[in-house]
Amino acid sequence: MKFLFDLFPVILFFLVYKLGEGHQEAAHAFATQYLGTLVSGGQLTAAQSPIMLATAVGIVATMLQIGYLLARGRKVDGMLWLSLGVIAVMGGATIYFHDENFIKWKPTILYWAFALALAVAQFGFRNNLMRKVMEANIQLPEAIWERVGYAWMGFLATMGALNLFVAFVLFRANTSAWVSFKLFGFTAIFFVFIFVQMLFLAKHMKEDA
Repeated sequence: MKFLFDLFPVILFFLVYKLGEGHQEAAHAFATQYLGTLVSGGQLTAAQSPIMLATAVGIVATMLQIGYLLARGRKVDGMLWLSLGVIAVMGGATIYFHDENFIKWKPTILYWAFALALAVAQFGFRNNLMRKVMEANIQLPEAIWERVGYAWMGFLATMGALNLFVAFVLFRANTSAWVSFKLFGFTAIFFVFIFVQMLFLAKHMKEDA
């Protein structure tokens, strides 16, 4: 359930974009009516409407995530606040300038921000954030925890670079393909990384037993 909760804005972003892409005239009318006052010049093209609507929904969905947690009296993770800040700024710029390049940068900024946070904590304060997240469930030697931190730093930095390649090189002229890859491609890569990591950690857990 937590996995689906975390992916909630991404899933809605995908669904709204694909729905708008398949019904472009209706999407254009809807976006013009409800987003027209937020757009520089007040005009959107039909082709721009799906990404504008998806971006607006992504912002609202992230706000709803935080509102849900606050309403239940649960702590809002700092990274979720950061995610809201990034999507609000980059999504707002996307809508105002009706330029999809801003929202395409959003995953990269988040991945690199997470990688930087891990690096600053681990190198600057000797505080392994991945250990804090994981050690309630598994016990590992100190040296292995350091490798886990390094692995996540490298992985997140690579994911940020990969997003730029996919968005601005591989699918430069195909926003629809980038939207699909953003949900399915990155999710699959995360699962593969976590699976490989657990195989590595299981070996060291057995040795430590």
